[in-house]
Amino acid sequence: MIYVEGLRKRYKAKEALRGIDLEVPAGTVCGLLGPNGAGKTTAVRILATLLRPDAGRAEVAGLDVVRDADRLRFRIGLAGQHAAVDELLTGRRNLELFARLYHLSRAGARRRAGELLERFGLAEAGRRPVKEYSGGMRRRLDLAASLIVSPPVLFMDEPTTGLDPRSRMQLWDLLRDLVKEGTTLLLTTQYLDEADQLADQVVVLREGVVAAAGSPAELKRAVGGDRVRVLFREARDVDAGLRVLRATGSPELDGADARQVTVPAADGAQSLVRIAGALDAAGIPVEDLALRRPTLDEVFLRLTA
Repeated sequence: MIYVEGLRKRYKAKEALRGIDLEVPAGTVCGLLGPNGAGKTTAVRILATLLRPDAGRAEVAGLDVVRDADRLRFRIGLAGQHAAVDELLTGRRNLELFARLYHLSRAGARRRAGELLERFGLAEAGRRPVKEYSGGMRRRLDLAASLIVSPPVLFMDEPTTGLDPRSRMQLWDLLRDLVKEGTTLLLTTQYLDEADQLADQVVVLREGVVAAAGSPAELKRAVGGDRVRVLFREARDVDAGLRVLRATGSPELDGADARQVTVPAADGAQSLVRIAGALDAAGIPVEDLALRRPTLDEVFLRLTA
């Protein structure tokens, strides 16, 4: 549904994109990650026909983002970093305005606004001016505006920035529902747990190039895989514990705590069971024993360092 090849964009002396490639299958979520200035927003603006690339090509929903820009705008939705709604209008009037800009009739605009307000839990608030809305409500209204024409592809640039945890989770649920219905979603985010929750595929940008791409699980495995963390009850038990653990893997002391040791866990939970049994059989007491999986934060820091 989204195809990018050799995409480049320069702003005077800075080359924001240096030949990125990207493929997003229909009905999936692609999370675009990277530090500030990595090129995420530039990529989204090009795919949404708001910028022209300097080189390379990009297609969205089978349409070229430059040659077919006018037709493509009726097949995509875009929610930027800041809610693009008029604070002086009511929620309903905002949606009716967007619908009229998409050339819906007056009756069609009223009908579509009512459908979206109901779906996004804003039916009651739709009669109030947007200036009275909370941040989460504005974000939902902004997302509703991007869905006026039920686009097959939706772009979201840092959709939950500034939202409280409850509002973020509500928005995640709405996005999951859209994807289940067949929408293809490309989102940029600074929240790595957001990409972990939503994305089928994660693409990490660094200085305008793709540093890594894959599913969240694949990227986590690339960092080093699962590990079992053993916290011994007493520091004097560590030496004896290390002798036992060497039979199950390659234990490493944790510099943060003299009582803590980590062991690679090739078989995940089975490794945890095996280590627990070995320590119990040797009569070595532990205070805590846990399976620890890499996080996307670790992936991000490793790839963007």
